[in-house]
Amino acid sequence: MRLAERYTTVLARLGSKFGHLDTELDYGTPFQLLVATVLSAQCTDKRVNLVTPRLFADYPDAPTMAQAEPDTLFEYIRTVSYPNSKAKYLSGIARMLTAEHGGQVPQTMQELVKLPGVGRKTANVVLAFAYGQQTLAVDTHVFRVSHRLSLVPKRCTTPLAVEKALLRHIPAEQLAPSHSWLLLHGRYTCTALRPKCTKCELADLCNSKDKQPINHS
Repeated sequence: MRLAERYTTVLARLGSKFGHLDTELDYGTPFQLLVATVLSAQCTDKRVNLVTPRLFADYPDAPTMAQAEPDTLFEYIRTVSYPNSKAKYLSGIARMLTAEHGGQVPQTMQELVKLPGVGRKTANVVLAFAYGQQTLAVDTHVFRVSHRLSLVPKRCTTPLAVEKALLRHIPAEQLAPSHSWLLLHGRYTCTALRPKCTKCELADLCNSKDKQPINHS
């Protein structure tokens, strides 16, 4: 199967299964999505959604959160992974947004990645779901599924390399939904250790017969 046909088939099947999607993180504003996405690094969305209601109730926006010390924020997020580091990130993000952006979350990759603890993946999630931009975030699930389905060459060994390869073949208008489709397929079907191959809509396209774990954080 030609690569272009492979992409068309994969996206058509996943799009038919999942349809239009938002992120599984709970949020009400771009700032809250940014915070939730930072908290979700190496942590499940389910766990993040358990801690953010209380956090957002007391600190709903950047100017409010900017008044809190990291130790205070830690008490709200202590059950997520790496809470000490993330509390410092959230404090730094809130203060930088308040001081330099009037409390608003910027709408460009260049400005977002200047914020503490914000990399390309987090920035792309915010741009796609908060601002409706056609970007594609590569997390561990997207990375794994892209390789197992041979959407990207084996030489793409970093998230950025995978992102660039996917961008060359996915239509611009499908970038944001494709992120969600690939992510959810990896989260619930094409899992790292015990993929559900017998229930997979893409099993006939998968070249990873041995299903060796493929993970990249």
